[in-house]
Amino acid sequence: MEWGMANRLAQLIPADGRCVFMPIDHGYFQGPTRNLEQPGKTLEPIMPYADGVFVTRGVLRAVIDPVKSKPIILRVSGGTSMVGADLANECITTDIEEVIRLNASAMGISVFIGTAYEKESLLNLSKLVNEGEKYGIPVMAVTAVGKELNKRDARYLALSTRICAELGARIVKTYWCENFEKVVKGCPVPVVMAGGPQSETEMEVFNFIHDGIQKGAIGVNLGRNVWQNDHPVAMIKAIRAVVHDNATPQKAQKIYDAAKNEK
Repeated sequence: MEWGMANRLAQLIPADGRCVFMPIDHGYFQGPTRNLEQPGKTLEPIMPYADGVFVTRGVLRAVIDPVKSKPIILRVSGGTSMVGADLANECITTDIEEVIRLNASAMGISVFIGTAYEKESLLNLSKLVNEGEKYGIPVMAVTAVGKELNKRDARYLALSTRICAELGARIVKTYWCENFEKVVKGCPVPVVMAGGPQSETEMEVFNFIHDGIQKGAIGVNLGRNVWQNDHPVAMIKAIRAVVHDNATPQKAQKIYDAAKNEK
């Protein structure tokens, strides 16, 4: 691996090989979703505990202080919304020159396997990888499922992650599922876990993160389960403990309970 690519990946993934990414890119298709109406205000208290931030160029320029930033994964796909006909009908929205100007450590793109726009989605990924490899910028492929959350099973996610890796993604973001080891073992590049809609309890989140880490994931890319929590700083502290310190879900719950009472 050439120096530039290796350096950017090292910025995102600390020496222990684990990572906690903080996505605040939801507005590109959801608009001002709950607790992300003011993304800068949402991000400020939790950013110190993140290893990287997943964000669009517009929000990056508007609200993130370049002096105090963490490594950036730049969201470069879009073109659809929750009220549109099909979330899978995305395209690449940001050219490579903009990515370089913004000094992004990686680029992120959604991939919709098994949809009417599967071919276009995979070609978007391939084109982005081609451009990224020229300049040593890694691509994180996001195995998106659109509105069809019932697709989150091991067989489908193993298929999706493997295809993304085959087409050159350096990191793949996917959902945790039962038999998650089948997903990770079939993917030859690092896997990070998505969170999806906010879970009912904190323990539910700690349990699936712990299981996924034990089964080979290198970390998480969770947004709503952090910044839609009543105590987002306590939540990300607990998640970091699971990811970076191998804390059990029970230990994470204790960390969360103690941190949420801090002033």
